Amino acid sequence: MTADSTQELTGDDLAFNVFARACPSRGTLEHVTGKWGSLTLGALYDASFRFNELRRRVDGVSEKMLSQTLQALERDGLIHREAQLTNPPRVDYELTPLGRAVAERLLGLIHLVESRMPEVLAARESYDETRGGR
Repeated sequence: MTADSTQELTGDDLAFNVFARACPSRGTLEHVTGKWGSLTLGALYDASFRFNELRRRVDGVSEKMLSQTLQALERDGLIHREAQLTNPPRVDYELTPLGRAVAERLLGLIHLVESRMPEVLAARESYDETRGGR
């Protein structure tokens, strides 16, 4: 199958190619690697959270954006939403086994970026000096 083919396959024969325009893995990759998706998955790695706890943990995310992010990640099978019929209603979010595997890899990338920030900041400064600043 070539990168731009749209051949339909089913079951175990399904081959995914994120570089192909019509591949459904692109949407999932976007959900996982977007700013709020990656931060949400990372935040849920150590514990389950209620909505407002998660919103506080992912500093800066709006209620609307967190809601949309959680829905997309739940639809992709990365997050489990547990609603309890209490008064007031209680909803908890936690990673599924798939979400845990994805979050583990994301956290590796997050930790790499955090640990290399002095190099990044130096590169930015050098870039800005040679191009007239920002």
